[in-house]
Amino acid sequence: MPDSKSKSINAIMTPDQFRSWRRTLGLKQKDAAEQLGLKKRMLQYYEKGNRDGRPVEIPKSIRLACYALSQGIADFDGQTATELASSPDNPDK
Repeated sequence: MPDSKSKSINAIMTPDQFRSWRRTLGLKQKDAAEQLGLKKRMLQYYEKGNRDGRPVEIPKSIRLACYALSQGIADFDGQTATELASSPDNPDK
């Protein structure tokens, strides 16, 4: 039986992975911050990997939001997912 005190494996999104995620979706920093519910400056800290010389870890909630956005989900109310609106640059979503 597994030890209940053992830590689960935490997936860590690196600053490079975060930046790559944003660029893959074709989002500017301002747009990505808006969709994630962040201030642009916080998004910049995540992409840089530090704030005032101290490391910054991308929270699990932001990592999950990145995944949802990459899957075309704009919002979730606990029961229903709202899909991203179509755009001329990305007609599939």
